[in-house]
Amino acid sequence: MNTIVRSSTAEAVISSLGAELVSFRRTDTGTEYMWSGDAAYWTGRSPVLFPIIGAANGGEIKVNGQAYKLANHGFARRSEFTLVEADDSRAVFRLSQNESTLASYPYHFNLFLTYVLSGNTLEISYRVENTDQQEISFQLGTHPAFNCPMDGEGSFADYYLEFEQPERLERLFLNKTGQLIPGKSDPMLGDGNTLPLQHELFEHDALVFKNVSSQSVALKSKLSDKSVAVAYHNFPDLGIWQPKNAPFLCIEPWHGVADSEGFTGEMKDKAGVISLPPGGQSTSSLTITFN
Repeated sequence: MNTIVRSSTAEAVISSLGAELVSFRRTDTGTEYMWSGDAAYWTGRSPVLFPIIGAANGGEIKVNGQAYKLANHGFARRSEFTLVEADDSRAVFRLSQNESTLASYPYHFNLFLTYVLSGNTLEISYRVENTDQQEISFQLGTHPAFNCPMDGEGSFADYYLEFEQPERLERLFLNKTGQLIPGKSDPMLGDGNTLPLQHELFEHDALVFKNVSSQSVALKSKLSDKSVAVAYHNFPDLGIWQPKNAPFLCIEPWHGVADSEGFTGEMKDKAGVISLPPGGQSTSSLTITFN
């Protein structure tokens, strides 16, 4: 089921499957900013990553010494959320533990996604509540995919990413099964704040950055005024990704990253993990603004 929120200049469509943003468009021009989900490249559009980001080593997590099978990026993106509140410009979705989630992640929780549309800005708020009797641990990430080129204007190489501030970033590399390769990294930007885009950047999978200082990244064109800015709170890490030669780009603020090769620790030991005591909660947000 889809839910639509509207403003005077925009419309956003959210699916109850994964509480996923499937469309964000400007209504006066019809410009669509989100990827279509064409299976020729990737069926996703803007999945939420929970309770893990990327690939767990061996495809499983460990909790209190017991192993649980858990697919890449977790189960939230393939789970049906409940619409708990909605009006013209706001919608709130909830996912709680069920028989299926407990088989792969043995915790009780609530995951809320709240969408609020105002003008040309869509804010997505994330709240995780620990409803268990024990401490719970999780990672949380975003994965929005934006059309690039936008409206078919220019080519992918005409676009660039502009970070909020100069960054000295180290790109981390993933192996063929999605784990980080220890000790392998590449410096990028070199104290600059712009990253020119080319398909070749993604020949070795996603660009993965930890501890990014900027709190926003904009996708811009050298040929057009159309742009998309992604601002984020409580997401210290960042992934940038596209499949081979795809006409879109994913800008993915995360709290946590994939396991490193050979990782044998428990869920609570994963990189960037958030741990909550019983009754505790964690909040974060993602804001998408088009120009």
